[in-house]
Amino acid sequence: MLEPKKVTLYTGGHRGTEEYFGKSAEKIGIQEVTFNFEGHDISREKGLRILSDEELLRGGVSPDIIRKRMEREFAQTPFMQKIFQVMFHIINNGYQVFSVGWLLRNGTVKGGTGWGVELARLFNRPVHLFEQDRKEWISWVNNKWVTEDPVICHKTLAVTGTRYLSDEGRQAIDELFERSFNTSDK
Repeated sequence: MLEPKKVTLYTGGHRGTEEYFGKSAEKIGIQEVTFNFEGHDISREKGLRILSDEELLRGGVSPDIIRKRMEREFAQTPFMQKIFQVMFHIINNGYQVFSVGWLLRNGTVKGGTGWGVELARLFNRPVHLFEQDRKEWISWVNNKWVTEDPVICHKTLAVTGTRYLSDEGRQAIDELFERSFNTSDK
């Protein structure tokens, strides 16, 4: 079992999933790095790291690639491109990926959260999604989604997820930390 103080959580600090993961991680001593860009408001700034324009460009991906992988359209505004670029840095720095949201019929995850999950799949990272409608964790294993209760087992974590975190989503995050670090004993 990992010691929480040796684990780092990478996030974007957005309201909902990322904010709740960050607060939960902080309670047990997990380090936190929050990536953002100048002029973008977020809910949680613990370990804030503002990415330079040059750093953001390193996370750039063609909108055509995003559209093809996600099988849907996204806004192609400079703001949205920066959101996707920040997501690259979150996923690239964390190894094990945790997300909360909704799985769509095409096997991708709803909204901008879905791009983080797609990057994790593309980078062949262990990726876990708490599916809020099904109220269960699913993991991408052998190119398909399977039901399982994940455990944090890597020193670097990437977190992304919906702003609309449900009570069940909060409980799933709490239980993930309990399973991974025996936090119920503390």
